[in-house]
Amino acid sequence: MSRFSFEHPWVLGLILLFWICSRYCPARTQAIYFPHVRRLLSVHAHKSRWLEILKWIGIVGLLLALASPVLTDEYKQINKQGRDIMLIIDSSDSMRQRGFDPTDPLKSKFDVVKEVVSDFIDKRKNDRIGLINFASVAFVASPLTFEKKFLRQILAMQEPGIAGKRTAINDALLQTYNILNKSDAKTKIAILLTDGIDNASRISFDEIRRLISDSDVKLYTIGIGSYRDFDAPYLKALAQAGHGKFFAASNRQTLQKIYDAIDKLETSKLKSKKIVQHDYLYIYPLFIAILAMLFFIYLRTAKGVE
Repeated sequence: MSRFSFEHPWVLGLILLFWICSRYCPARTQAIYFPHVRRLLSVHAHKSRWLEILKWIGIVGLLLALASPVLTDEYKQINKQGRDIMLIIDSSDSMRQRGFDPTDPLKSKFDVVKEVVSDFIDKRKNDRIGLINFASVAFVASPLTFEKKFLRQILAMQEPGIAGKRTAINDALLQTYNILNKSDAKTKIAILLTDGIDNASRISFDEIRRLISDSDVKLYTIGIGSYRDFDAPYLKALAQAGHGKFFAASNRQTLQKIYDAIDKLETSKLKSKKIVQHDYLYIYPLFIAILAMLFFIYLRTAKGVE
């Protein structure tokens, strides 16, 4: 909100001083008495009033300009420090399995995952997010982007089996880390979701674990479904190497809580800085004062009014 003030308000007191002097400190002049002088002065009375008005406009305007009127605006500049997040989603044939959502048994695991992940994307307002889809092979469904609507559309287009029927977790992580290691973001996160065991990767577990350990990317791993479906020790080891955390979800509600927990763990930092903007307005009363003085001088000179 704008705030009006004077930088030198004491100058305004001079207006009162000028007014007092004009009333009680008349200039002493030598005068010669002429009879009927009142008739002569009446001719110039109207012009003299205008000169008096112009004189006071000039004085007040100059003093207002000297007092330096200023309009101050204060606002906060918020610097958003977002993160780069890669979502790694298993689309192998086993993701077609139904019953993961007790409230809607006809939905497949993949359908539930898309809904929960879409909700997570909506919450990450300040982050760039990308999507890796993997099964027998891994591919980049979406690069890192701020365009959340575009990303949700890409996510909605994904289907189980689109990349094959098997599971190549290590290959998906390799692609993910190749992307994030090139990122300049201060915080980089990878979230891996799978319901299976790696059985199709070309890169070994030891190689991918070394890559993860040497990187500054934080890795969260999520196993969904029954514990017999995915390799929990394997996912825990990956999360540990990536300085992250392992989660297990047996149903939709648990999965939603996991993504909510990650969302809270990885909050975006907002730094605010107070900005004060001053608009100096002295030019306006100064302009009016100069204009008034010019008219004053013109009328006084042209008409010869003393």
